[in-house]
Amino acid sequence: MPMNSQIYQTKEALSGGIYSGWIAWNLFLAFIPLVLSFWLFRRRTNARSWLWWVVFLVYAAFLPNAPYLLTDIIHLIRGIREGYSAWIITLVFIPLHLFAIVAGMEAYVVSLINQGNYLKRQAAEKFVVWSELITHAFCAVGIYLGRFLRFNSWDLITDPDNILITTINELTGKGPLLVIFITFLVLTVVYWIMKQITLGLVMRIRYMKLKRKLKEQ
Repeated sequence: MPMNSQIYQTKEALSGGIYSGWIAWNLFLAFIPLVLSFWLFRRRTNARSWLWWVVFLVYAAFLPNAPYLLTDIIHLIRGIREGYSAWIITLVFIPLHLFAIVAGMEAYVVSLINQGNYLKRQAAEKFVVWSELITHAFCAVGIYLGRFLRFNSWDLITDPDNILITTINELTGKGPLLVIFITFLVLTVVYWIMKQITLGLVMRIRYMKLKRKLKEQ
């Protein structure tokens, strides 16, 4: 394929085609719960005022947006089906999608790590794993509602009745339940792997800082 044609295809894909700004928007939504998790769970005080609970509800509403990026792999599949060249798929689509997926999942992982640390400070360490599993299940439902039924986080405020009725109706069907269960399993596995990597990197950084500090003494 001529170079000019490849450049045109790349511009088309990034401007009005496959890309269409979804990466930036979805990453923005994914990082909202990450930022809120630091305010909610990393503060020195353990006091929970009415403002804390309001922010927590916002955090919970937006949290599924972080692992939701896993499902955006469909855009890569769409790019392949629309006949873009192998070079564009390899050098543009795949790196963009991998970056978005990893960044979104890392935001999810760090948010839940902060959540777990908060429970430990509350002397509720035995509930950390259960809270993670419940969160995975909650986010699996949220991902299903967002990907297949096209609901948004703010619909919980603007259209709560519709979301409630739709969710109850969907959860009574075998098809939706199967999709949600598979999503839950994928979330659980990917989260566990990335959590180990993240904690390992944190420990490595702390070790290097301690080592440097000891050398300076």
